[in-house]
Amino acid sequence: MTNNDTLPKGLIRSPSDGKVRCNWHDDKDDYRTYHDREWGRPQDDDIKLFEKICLEGFQSGLSWLTILRKRENFRAGFAGFDYAKVAKFDDADIERLVNDAGIVRHRGKIVSTINNAARALEMEAMEGSLGAFFWSYCPDTRPATIDADAAFTPHTVESTALSKELKKRGWSFVGPTTCYAFMQAMGMVNDHIEGCEYRDVVEAERQAFVVPGSAA
Repeated sequence: MTNNDTLPKGLIRSPSDGKVRCNWHDDKDDYRTYHDREWGRPQDDDIKLFEKICLEGFQSGLSWLTILRKRENFRAGFAGFDYAKVAKFDDADIERLVNDAGIVRHRGKIVSTINNAARALEMEAMEGSLGAFFWSYCPDTRPATIDADAAFTPHTVESTALSKELKKRGWSFVGPTTCYAFMQAMGMVNDHIEGCEYRDVVEAERQAFVVPGSAA
């Protein structure tokens, strides 16, 4: 069996099952499951898109693993990230969340999530869906192969444009790096590294995916 010393940069052979994957999951059970089943899979559900853009904002300055392990607590605290409900949160909800030890108790990010919920409702009314808006920033082209350096580029032209437009619309905690991490996770790009056993799986799903707002 090939050991990790002979694998290209950015890949790891998981001791748990022998599969070759992107190395960032570090073979932790929950992180590996996230890599295998969620990361890069194309997503058009507006609630899930809203959840992810908000959680990426909470991640700023932290690791995604920290957020992932608190995700169910975030969902409980933020009404399942139903933005129609979150937009109605008041000062009492803010204090409740600031005192919730199960989440990241950052007042600014909590207030931002409530603000962004209101902005999401405006976006839905204007664009038809969050999916139609976000997927309009999907790159037209992407290299056929992705190495470790390309996969971990902090931001791109598209993520910078997305960040700029979101801020123009009143969203917060949506910088270019946050937006690119969101795009990677939601399948707008396939940044599983070439050689990862899940890259082709994800790409097949992306090819079959119908972009929101486009003709089937």
